[in-house]
Amino acid sequence: MKRIMTCLVLAVTLVMTSCTVTLPVNATSNPVGNKVGSSKTSAILGLFFDGGDASIATAAKNGGIKKISTVDFKQSHYLAGLYSAYETIITGE
Repeated sequence: MKRIMTCLVLAVTLVMTSCTVTLPVNATSNPVGNKVGSSKTSAILGLFFDGGDASIATAAKNGGIKKISTVDFKQSHYLAGLYSAYETIITGE
């Protein structure tokens, strides 16, 4: 019975473990505009990517931004790192 409970606790801990970090990458002298654009991709085990595009150019296109002010990068890990999501977030005009 102790082994079953230990395995159950470990399984729940693994499923509930996650971490998200947002880091600034760059800032320009352009004024901070009211537009925000983002681009995303994800991976399983850090090896198998979904084919998404988390580039700055795609984020600018998605937000309709021609003058970039700031660039941030958001990285999220779920299921103890088995699944990861990556997002580039930009602001500008």
